[in-house]
This record gives sequence, C-alpha cells and structure tokens, in this order.
Amino acid sequence: MFKDSSKRLSLTDTLIGQGTHAEGKMECEAGLRIEGEFRGDIDCHGDVIIGECGIARSNINARDVTVAGRVYGDVTTKGRLTITATGQVHGNINAQIFVMQDGGIFTGACRMERTQDNSRSRPLVEAEPTPQQAQGRDTKQEQHNHGQHPNQGQNGKDKRQQQAG
Repeated sequence: MFKDSSKRLSLTDTLIGQGTHAEGKMECEAGLRIEGEFRGDIDCHGDVIIGECGIARSNINARDVTVAGRVYGDVTTKGRLTITATGQVHGNINAQIFVMQDGGIFTGACRMERTQDNSRSRPLVEAEPTPQQAQGRDTKQEQHNHGQHPNQGQNGKDKRQQQAG
C-alpha cells in the first residue's frame, strides 16, 4: 500500500478543527490553521492562520500569520502579520509587515525590521537635484517665500505700476 515514502515530498497543511483542544509544541513544515484551541509554542515554516473561532495561547513563529481569532502570546513573522476585524493579539509582535484592519485588537509592543531584500525600496529623501532642477526650485522657492507674484516687487506693487508712476 505504501510503496516508497521518499517520493512523497509534498507538504500537507495542518488543521486543528473547531471543538478540538490541543496542547504541546507544534512544529510544521507546511501551513497551520487553528479553528479550535491550541496551547503551546508554534514553530511553522509555512503560514499560520487563526480562524475566527480559533484561540492560540502560544508564542508563534511563522512565515506569515493571519489572526481572525485570538492569540495570547508573542508573534514573530518573517513576512506579514495581519490582524483582521475580528482578530485579537495580546502579546508582542515582530514582523516585517504589519496590517491591522478596523476593529482588530492589539495589546503589546511592536517591532518591525526589514531584511536586506526590502532595503532597496525608494528612499524617503530624494537624491540631490541636478543644477537645472536646483535653479528651478530656487526660483520657485524664492517666489513662494516672498508670497509674491513673479511680476511684483518687494513691496508687493506690480512692476508696471512702478514704471508708470
């Protein structure tokens, strides 16, 4: 019946169904979904989903975590932590990306760190402008700072009026 188990390399997600109470240390290669209750540490190489009825009294370490139920413990992700409108996290989080929908609850401290791959994103400060751009900016800045129209002198009168009178 079971010929060669070495050929079966596909990973299977794990489900802790509603009405199930489990306790211990969970280590998963694939994804994990909790609709029941789990107590103990979770170390998952895949994604962890805590369903709306799910309760995890756990420290969770996973790739991505989505919480629609309740988590009592620290959450560490290598990617994204999402707390949905029905989700609650009571503990500290460490994630690269943190998304919280309206209605979600989070109590604890948050630490967000980027990996080297994400450090190539656009910088917050623009690069130095070229001399032509700088000259254009200086002119605009000067006009803006004085609050005057380009045809107005320092006292605010139109240059044509100055010439005429």
